[in-house]
Amino acid sequence: MRSAEFNREAVLRAAMNAFMEKGFNKTSMQDLKQATGLHPGSIYCAFENKKGLLLAALEQYNLDRNAELQAIFSNENDAKSGLSAYLSNIVAECVSGDPTQSCLSQKAINEIAQTDEQAQAVLSQQCVMWQSVMRDVFVQAGEEGDLTGTRLPEQRAQSLIVGIYGLRTFSQAQKDPSVISEIAEQLLIDVCR
Repeated sequence: MRSAEFNREAVLRAAMNAFMEKGFNKTSMQDLKQATGLHPGSIYCAFENKKGLLLAALEQYNLDRNAELQAIFSNENDAKSGLSAYLSNIVAECVSGDPTQSCLSQKAINEIAQTDEQAQAVLSQQCVMWQSVMRDVFVQAGEEGDLTGTRLPEQRAQSLIVGIYGLRTFSQAQKDPSVISEIAEQLLIDVCR
């Protein structure tokens, strides 16, 4: 059998957008064909099935988000400024109204993680890695003197992640950008004290 030839990253990013727009269950193979340009047979050959494509898209999403995170923090002078810029970026995604700006990981957690062990494993691993990166940011912020209180960096990272998930969820119902921005600003204050 001949293997399909395509730009894997481009296909995965197109699939990400389709899954973010409609969710896993409502995204049809026809939607994926239209988004990726691959025929269903090529998708099955390369990824086994729609879930295999989602899992690969989640891995690409994590790589892309990590690169984005590194870029945001490398453009700032200190960890706290990086956190502020990161939260501003999340606010912009939340208020954009563009479904492809939603969080694919959060969408997958809400939709299939409870019923699919493979998806749960991929999403759990991503969350652990995200928490580790944020823990390191809080270690740096502490060394720079930008934190008060006695909470450990791990606790701050966990609070930030929970706050970001909550912010994304809340922004689904609250569309006022100033409200979402105020919540993000308060989240930053709370995790730094």
